[in-house]
Amino acid sequence: MSEPAVTAVTQNAERAAPPLARMPQRGRLATGSPEERHLREIWEAAPGWRGWLSTVDHKTIGLRYLVTAFIFLLMGGIEALVMRIQLARPDATVLTPEQYNQLFTMHGVTMIFLYALPVLSGFSNYLWPLVLGSRDMAFPRLNALSYWIFLFAGIFLYASFPAGQAPDAGWFNYAPLSGLEYSTGPNIDVYALGMVLLGISTTVGSMNFIVTLLRMRAPGMSLDRMPVLVWGTLTASGGNLLAVPSVSLAFFLLWMDRRIGTHFFDVLNGGRPLLWQHLFWIFAHPWVYAVVLPAMGIVSDALPVFCRRPLVGYGPVALSTVATMVIGFVVWIHHMFATGIPALALSFFGAASMVIAVPSAVATFAWIATIWTGRPVLRVPFLFFAGFVLLFVIGGVSGVMTAAVPFDWQLTDTYFVVAHLHYVLLGINVFPVIGGIYFWFPKFTGRMMSERLGKLGFWVLFIGFNVAFFPMHIAGLLGMPRRIYTYSGDMGWNAVNLVTSVGSFLFAAGVLIFLVDLVVSLKRGIPAGDNPWDAPTLEWSISSPPPPYNFAVVPSLASRHPLWEGRIDEPGMASHAHSQLDEGYLLAEGREALGTIALEARPDVILKMPGDSYAPFWLAVFAALVFTGLALGAWTFAGAMLAGCAVSIVVWLWPERALVQREPVAVQDAGV
Repeated sequence: MSEPAVTAVTQNAERAAPPLARMPQRGRLATGSPEERHLREIWEAAPGWRGWLSTVDHKTIGLRYLVTAFIFLLMGGIEALVMRIQLARPDATVLTPEQYNQLFTMHGVTMIFLYALPVLSGFSNYLWPLVLGSRDMAFPRLNALSYWIFLFAGIFLYASFPAGQAPDAGWFNYAPLSGLEYSTGPNIDVYALGMVLLGISTTVGSMNFIVTLLRMRAPGMSLDRMPVLVWGTLTASGGNLLAVPSVSLAFFLLWMDRRIGTHFFDVLNGGRPLLWQHLFWIFAHPWVYAVVLPAMGIVSDALPVFCRRPLVGYGPVALSTVATMVIGFVVWIHHMFATGIPALALSFFGAASMVIAVPSAVATFAWIATIWTGRPVLRVPFLFFAGFVLLFVIGGVSGVMTAAVPFDWQLTDTYFVVAHLHYVLLGINVFPVIGGIYFWFPKFTGRMMSERLGKLGFWVLFIGFNVAFFPMHIAGLLGMPRRIYTYSGDMGWNAVNLVTSVGSFLFAAGVLIFLVDLVVSLKRGIPAGDNPWDAPTLEWSISSPPPPYNFAVVPSLASRHPLWEGRIDEPGMASHAHSQLDEGYLLAEGREALGTIALEARPDVILKMPGDSYAPFWLAVFAALVFTGLALGAWTFAGAMLAGCAVSIVVWLWPERALVQREPVAVQDAGV
C-alpha cells in the first residue's frame, strides 16, 4: 500500500464499529498484556538486516538522519581544519589552489546541504509523531525513501572526492565559472546531479511533514496547542516545497549546458549568467531559514522546561516563525547587491532585509523573557540554549548590517560575510542541535548524558566558536577576501587568521568531548526514567525509549502543556477540561493510526498504515544509479536503472494482503 487506507469513524466514538475501541477513563494497557504484545508484534520491525533495510519506523529513521548528518558534520569539520592549517600563516603551501577549491566547496556543500537541514529532519522525524500524539508519520514508506535518497545523494557527492575530481566552484557554483569551458572534468556534473537527487529527498520529506501535521494530530491538539518545533518544521517544509524546485531547475539547466549543448548561462550564445544567481538565491536564502526555524523551535520548546514555566508569548513566537519564512522569500537580492541591480530594487530588497529582523527579534525577546521571569535550572541543555540566544543575536545583527547597500558593497566577498554565515548556519544550528540531543537523549535511549562532561564540552565549544569566527569579522573589515587559498605576510591579516585557526581546533575539541560523552552515555549512562526533566509535552508521557507503536491509547488533549495541567493557568483552557492521556482510542486490530480534522483535530478516520517494505530502499538505490549513469554519460545504463525505479514503484504500490480482523478484546481481558 502506498499510503494509508482510511475507514470512517462514527460520530459517536464510543459505539464505533471495529476496529475502533474506546478505553475507560484512566485506563492503560499493562505491559506484557495480550493487547500490548499484539500491538508490539504489529509495529515492531523484523530482526536483523531484513528489518534494518525494510523498516519504516519514524524513530529509527529519525536516529539514522541524526547519525548520518553528524558523520557529514565531522567530514565537513575535518575539511575546515585542513583549510585553517593552510590559512594559519601567510604563504603556506599545505594545499594547492585546486585542492583548496575542492575543500572549501565540499565543506560548504557538506555543512549546508548534508548536515544543517538533515540533522533537523532527524529531530522532526523522531519527535513529530510523539509530540503530536500519533503512531507514525502520514506516509511511512515515503519517510524511509527520503532518508535513503539523502544517504545516497551524500555518497554520490563524495564519490569523486578521492579521485581529486570533487566539485570546485564553491557551494554557490556561479555560472559561467561552473561552465564546461572553465571546468571540463566531472566535478560540476557530480554537484549538479547530486543536488537534484538531494532535492528529491527534501521534497518528499517536506510533503510528509505537512500531511502529517494536517491529518495525524491527537484529538484536541488544535493549531494553537502545537509545540513550536512543529511550527518551525512545518514552516521550513512549506518553504522547501517552494524553494527547492528553483535550485533543482538551476542545476539541471547547468548540467544540460555542460552535457547536451544548451546555452542557458552562456552569454556568448544569448544566455544569462545572472539567471543562475537569481535561481540559486531564490532557493538559498529561504533555505537559511529552513535550517534555522526548526532549531529555533527546539529552543522554544525545551528552554521553558529548564525555566520551570511556559514560553512567554507562544502566539507571537508561532506567528513570527511563519512571518520569517514569508519575508525570507523577498530578500534574495541582498546576495546580489554588487551585480548592477537597479536602484529601486536595491531599496526594496534592502528594506525587506531589515524588516526580517523584526520577527527574529520577537522570538529573541520571548526567550529572554522566559529566562527572566522563570526559575532557570542550569543543566547542560539550558547552557546550550542560552548560548544559542547570544550567538543568534550576533549573527542576526551582522546580517542586518549587510542589508545596508553601501555597507554591503564594501563587505561583499570578504571574510565578514564568512563570519556572518558561520554564526547563522553553524552557531544557530549546532548549539540547539547539541542542546536538543542532551535534552531528548533520555527519550532516545532511556539513559542520561553526563552533566560534568556536558558542561565542559559546552564551554569549550562556546569559547572555541567565538574565538574561531568572531575574528573573521575583523579580517573582513581589514579587506581579506573570501575564497583565497593563501595571502602575503604584509597584508595585516596574520594575527586574525592565526587566532581563527586556533579557535577552530578548540571548537573541534569541544565536538570531540560531546562525542565522547555520547558514546560513554550510550553504554553507561544513568537510567533516566520516563520524564527526567519534568517536561510538559506528549512525548514524555510514554516510556523512554518509546515502544514501536508509540501510544497504545491515542490520547486526547485539552491544553498546550498536558503534563503540567493543574500547575499552570493556561489561557483558553476551561477549568474543568483535562487532557486524557490514558483515555482515548485503542486501535489494536492491525497497523492503524487515528486521523483527525485539519483545524480542530477532531477524530475523523482510521488510517490503515502500510507495513515495512524493501521498496523505498531499492527505489533509492536505482535512483542513485540513474544519476550515476547520467554523470558518466552512460545513457543505456541510466535507462536500465530507470526501469529498476519503475519496478520498485510497482512493488511499493502492490496491494498488501488484508489483515485478519478480530473482535475487540474486552478491556478487562486486555489486562487493563
